[in-house]
Order: sequence, then C-alpha cells, then structure tokens
Amino acid sequence: MDKKTIEKLIDTAIAQLDFSYAPYSGFNVGAALLAKNQAVYTGCNIENAAYTPTNCAERTAFFKAVSEGVRDFEAICIVGGKNQKPTGYTAPCGVCRQVMMEFCNPKTFKIILAIDRENYRIFTLEDMLPQGFGPANLE
Repeated sequence: MDKKTIEKLIDTAIAQLDFSYAPYSGFNVGAALLAKNQAVYTGCNIENAAYTPTNCAERTAFFKAVSEGVRDFEAICIVGGKNQKPTGYTAPCGVCRQVMMEFCNPKTFKIILAIDRENYRIFTLEDMLPQGFGPANLE
C-alpha cells in the first residue's frame, strides 16, 4: 500500500471523529475501510444509553460496505481519542477483530492505527488476532 493511500485513509478516519456519537464515554472513534475495488467506507462509534447496543466505528464501516454488496477488503484505518482528536493508537476491540476475520484474509488485510499522517502503525489482522476463527474453519 502506498503512502498516498495511507494518508487518504488517515485523513478520512480523522474526519469521521466529527460524526462520532459518544455522550457516555466521551471517546470518539473514526474508521476508513478500503475495499479491494478502492472504494472507501467510513464509520464512527455510535453509543447507546443501554451500552450493549453501541456500535464501534470499524463495524459501522464494515456493515455499510457489506450492506452495499462489498465483501473484499484491503485495509482499515482506525483513529480514536477525546474531543474529536486522536490521542493515541486505538486498536480494534475483539468483536471488531472477529468481524474482520469474517470478511478479510488475516495474512494480507492491513490494520492502520493512526494519530496523524506522521504517526501510524500497520499490522495484519493475523498480528492482531492470531489463531483467529473464521469461515475457513467451517469448511
């Protein structure tokens, strides 16, 4: 993945922080999901007073893409922090990692954790979910 694509994903994920609905935790998360067709799907976290109906930014992006028929993905960028600003590297929760496992090749799918264009880290899904369980396990 080239630097221009990484920067586009970081900028897009940061822009999603403005749409985050986080009145309970005050922690905003934005995501930008790159499909293999090069379309980018966005997501933000959406909290709920009952807590369990809360949806993470990553899953919001995946569900938007899948609901439009897209199921092949290359990478996702995740940013998070207080006051709509990235304050550190924000890794996906376990549920989001499992959703990624459903649709992504763990050896090639990239997860970009970013603060800004100069401060980011790239992992594979396999790095973040070793010994993951996915559709191939059911074959």
